[in-house]
Amino acid sequence: MSDALDPVPPAPSAAPAGPPAALSAPPDASLLQRLRDRMTEPAPLWLTRFILLRFLGFVYLFAFLSAARQIVPLIGHDGLLPLDLFLQRVATRYGSPFGGFQQFPSLFWLDHSDAFLETMAWVGVGLAIVVVAGYANSLLMAALWALYMSFVHVGQDWYGYGWEIQLLETGFLAIFLVPLLDGRPFPRRPPPAPVVWLYRWLIFRIMLGAGLIKIRGDECWRDLTCLYYHYETQPIPNPLSRSFHFLPRWAHRGCCLFNHVVELGLPWFAFGPRLMRHIAGGLMLLFQVTLILSGNLSFLNYLTIVPILACFDDTLLKTILPRRLVAAAGVAAATARPSRPQLAAVIGLVATVAFLSIDPVLNLMSGQQAMNRSFNRLELVNTYGAFGSVGKKRGAIIFEGTADDAASAAARWREYRFKYAPVDPERRPRVVAPFQPRLDWQIWFASMSTPERYPWTLHLVWKLLHNDPGALSLLDGNPFPERPPRFVRARYDRYEFAPPGNATRAWWQRSTLGLWLPPLSADDPRLRRFLAAYGWLAEDDAVGGGITGR
Repeated sequence: MSDALDPVPPAPSAAPAGPPAALSAPPDASLLQRLRDRMTEPAPLWLTRFILLRFLGFVYLFAFLSAARQIVPLIGHDGLLPLDLFLQRVATRYGSPFGGFQQFPSLFWLDHSDAFLETMAWVGVGLAIVVVAGYANSLLMAALWALYMSFVHVGQDWYGYGWEIQLLETGFLAIFLVPLLDGRPFPRRPPPAPVVWLYRWLIFRIMLGAGLIKIRGDECWRDLTCLYYHYETQPIPNPLSRSFHFLPRWAHRGCCLFNHVVELGLPWFAFGPRLMRHIAGGLMLLFQVTLILSGNLSFLNYLTIVPILACFDDTLLKTILPRRLVAAAGVAAATARPSRPQLAAVIGLVATVAFLSIDPVLNLMSGQQAMNRSFNRLELVNTYGAFGSVGKKRGAIIFEGTADDAASAAARWREYRFKYAPVDPERRPRVVAPFQPRLDWQIWFASMSTPERYPWTLHLVWKLLHNDPGALSLLDGNPFPERPPRFVRARYDRYEFAPPGNATRAWWQRSTLGLWLPPLSADDPRLRRFLAAYGWLAEDDAVGGGITGR
């Protein structure tokens, strides 16, 4: 332990008088020696562990809260992608429910009722609050990890994002960062340094993977022009996104260059001398804060901060954290006792991560780098990346309904609004991250593709035609509160930020490009046949031919 958290040393024994220490060596040499010691000496990690776990608990809290508020209308029995049908297909493909469980480990093989789904999500919220409050042990962290993995493995399209497996890897490491049973904020067992190193290995792969996928992907990252478009075309802009979008071009190019420095250069210093590691960690932290300010990227940036915190040790944190916290860490350090079983578990973890890192490292070195991919069923060591390509134009799918004859030119179409994705040009973008509105995110992906690639959009149409309460709970209100619409269609629009201070005070300028889905009614044979093919409608109710979109 360094002197930062050690108890006051006993007085030295008597020694012959001599010149003061300050006069025994040149001041410059002493200063250089102290600087060298601070860069090389082993540093305590009590405060590092404390804040890292609290921040991880914060991320878990919003991850489970997002599930608790949306999971039933998304994958419940009457959801857009029903879980029971998914489990049936998986069990059929792999020969049995147990075979399916081996491929997709999840608690929901035991019970996938709506009540159990929602209950488990709220259990996750409760456990995360305990961690945020300062209490964590291996059993608690293992429960959070296993529970969230259960959602990820059966969440289908709604849980197909890179930060889901990133949270699983981050959460798995936390199981070994704390004692098995002692859940106090500063337990008797010291923080195992190798686990902190594994967090540094994680942030190295996250940042380097994101940087390489950009350089290898879209040309606009190489010519420093991607930020001309990113703030406008990102999934869910926030109130500051428009201000970022209208920054001068030189600022966009400078920020793009800073992005490359942070993602391609700074990760290498995560294993460097203390001073350089602290500087690199600070700049990577600043980078994540700017991303939080400029858009709603779910809990991705907050999650990425967790392994960044592993770049800092107590020699730095004691200068910025409350004195009471620093004192508590000092008391714990003075009475700490290592545990042989914990040491053995950590050695096993390091060996496992080293072996499982082979494929992610080969992927990073490959010219055909994959983005956000897991190489094992438990998502223990993965490869990451973000925005390998950037759209130059923002397309949006707008669902509309009418109580009139859809073929009539006089038909009055009313828009369904998403809670956070742009629909009304005059509505100011909202702050939603770290909460993730999963329907709003998926509609952004669907806008770059076709209905056949996103079949749940047809299921959404069917539910809107019946004023389904679950589906409507995912939207911002119901334009047909008294009775369902006769027809629903999906329009395809182009959205651009309106300049600040424009005469209409609109946030967006939009223009209609065409239809993404034609008008459909509840008795349309094409819609019924399509739904029946996916098991969302009884075969006896399906007649007619197929359905095609834009």
